[in-house]
Amino acid sequence: MTDTIKANPSPIKKKSASLPEIILALRDWLRYLLKNWYWILVFGLAGAAIGFWYAKSQKPVYSATTTFVLETGDKGGGFSQYAGIASMMGIDLGGGGGGIFQGENILELYKSRTMISKTLLSEVTIQDKKQMLLDRYIQWNNLRAGWQKPALKDIRFNAANTYANPWQQLIHDSILSQIVKDISQNSLLVSKPDKKLNIIHVTVKSGDELFAKAFNELLVQNVNEFYFLTKTKKSLNNIAILQQKTDSVRALMTSSIARVAQTVDATPNLNPTRQTQRIVPLQNSQANAKINETILSQLIQNLELSKMALQKETPLIQVVDQPILPLDIDPRLGKLLGLIIGGLAGGVLIVLVLIGNRYFRIILGN
Repeated sequence: MTDTIKANPSPIKKKSASLPEIILALRDWLRYLLKNWYWILVFGLAGAAIGFWYAKSQKPVYSATTTFVLETGDKGGGFSQYAGIASMMGIDLGGGGGGIFQGENILELYKSRTMISKTLLSEVTIQDKKQMLLDRYIQWNNLRAGWQKPALKDIRFNAANTYANPWQQLIHDSILSQIVKDISQNSLLVSKPDKKLNIIHVTVKSGDELFAKAFNELLVQNVNEFYFLTKTKKSLNNIAILQQKTDSVRALMTSSIARVAQTVDATPNLNPTRQTQRIVPLQNSQANAKINETILSQLIQNLELSKMALQKETPLIQVVDQPILPLDIDPRLGKLLGLIIGGLAGGVLIVLVLIGNRYFRIILGN
């Protein structure tokens, strides 16, 4: 990597250079690089070897993707005209929990700690063996090899993730939080390809093909169930309240009708001068029955409207595509491409070093 330094005046001191001088300078630099061809060859071969080794040592990354269509349902709709009647009785016919899932919130729900933790702590059957997904993740990534402390060496998880010892609870929660964070940031991708459409893609990437498939399917199931229950929870509570009030008023109306009959039966041969013994209780019972009948009619109407509103608000979650084995493998660097890129990188690197070395020597010489 040496070169004879010529005593020519430094080109740095010149204010401008003509085209012949530039051509001569380029030829001079090219001769210098060709003179050190063996260094370029050595570094190029070394870079090619490194690139080939890197491409060969890459492990396959599998992608499990579920595609589903989400129809959130109508909120309110044509039931607003009955809201006043229902509100007088403390009933809200309006929508359920749809507000918390507006916009992109449903996408973030997939990456929430609660949903990922619940999925990891679920037991599945993989290759005829039942095990928690969390244990499968720890085993595949060989995490126990780095747990040298006695408190971590024999740690075991349970599905409830509750432990009597507060110190054990803290350790378990800390480990689970780190795994959840790693999956959320590096392995889980949730997206809507088109914001105008309600099509959602949920992708799980992992070197463990069976884990990626099982985790993807169970995560989609857990999140969609939570979404469904939360979105309809308020409407279901309204229906339960209306049903309870309807049954109560119906029982009161039946009791009033029964009292009318009992009053008549109690005075079969009534003295005409003792009409108050029959008329007053009879009219009271009839009035109560009439009032309860009117209230019951309104309650039944509101109950049916609430059920119709629930049907309109109930989200439709239709799975379009599910992951099937064998899973798709993410594109990775091929051996030939790794060899070429590594060789070019090594060659360019040594050329830059040679140019820098000669330029520095020229500066020192001048």
